[in-house]
Amino acid sequence: MSVLEATLSANAAFASSFHLGDLPLPPKRKLAVLACMDARLTVEPALGLQTGDAHIIRNAGGIATDDAIRSLIISHKLLGTETFLVVNHTGCGMLTFKDEELQQRLAEETGEDAGGNTFHAFSDLEENVHTQVKRIRDNPFLPKSIEVHGLVYDVKSGRLSVVL
Repeated sequence: MSVLEATLSANAAFASSFHLGDLPLPPKRKLAVLACMDARLTVEPALGLQTGDAHIIRNAGGIATDDAIRSLIISHKLLGTETFLVVNHTGCGMLTFKDEELQQRLAEETGEDAGGNTFHAFSDLEENVHTQVKRIRDNPFLPKSIEVHGLVYDVKSGRLSVVL
């Protein structure tokens, strides 16, 4: 069975007992989470969230890119979120390379210049959390009244620690 076939089979089982179709559009907890895409980080259970509780925005490294901030602005301005969490994690793959290394690899493999691609690799986990929180707090389209917190999830223990 292919990955797509397995996915569609699992979805059929899910849909057969689906009961969440009447959830309201705004998230119940007025929360938005920016987290890493790492498959070991299961955001909802780690934060005690149920479907409909929060907006979850994920990308490699939990980076406050322009697109992630776009989603946070929409989340706040149009859907009423009042608290943002930035969640990074131990053992992140973004700690294992430098942007220039991946750009070089892509150039060698494709013959195309990859220098315009920014991957946002980082070398210090807590510093990265601080950087992402600062990017969000400094955005002129988000009010200073929004709570923005930075956390680190430990992939070995499942525990969260507050960075700021």
